[in-house]
Amino acid sequence: MARAGGGKRRRVDIIRRSHASQSNPETQDERADRNFVELLQGFRVAVTGVQVLFAFLLTVPFSIGFARLNSTDRWLYLLALVSAAVASVCYIAPAAQHRVLFRQGLKDALVRRSNRYGLLGGLALIVSMTTATTVVVDYLYGGPLPVAIGAALAMFAGWAWFLQPAIARSRNT
Repeated sequence: MARAGGGKRRRVDIIRRSHASQSNPETQDERADRNFVELLQGFRVAVTGVQVLFAFLLTVPFSIGFARLNSTDRWLYLLALVSAAVASVCYIAPAAQHRVLFRQGLKDALVRRSNRYGLLGGLALIVSMTTATTVVVDYLYGGPLPVAIGAALAMFAGWAWFLQPAIARSRNT
């Protein structure tokens, strides 16, 4: 009988160790690697859209209708172009930095910095999308509609990309 009880205790100990290892099976390096891969996968979604937007914006001044833009629309266009460039830099920076920092033991710092680049890239993308949309709507319709649509787009993107997850995060802590 003593053996059976000892066997049960040993199984319980094995199960406890198994559960403990499952609750935190990653080392700090493994977690940093996983977090970096997850960040890059998220950036892949955004970077394609940013690159298409940026490429489109680079061609706009060479179109015939660009000469008809008023001064305000030209400034908005400039803001759209520069903010698309900033978003591109932000979304590409983590991969470029990873190459420079490869095997230097700085993955945790790279993950934190990459997250900040992602947030800045998202903000720059909101500015670019909003201003580019405002320019086009102003060109087509004029009046108060471009400002209303631009503001609504900025608020919706800000809500969906930043505010809603921030609220969920604060409720979770």
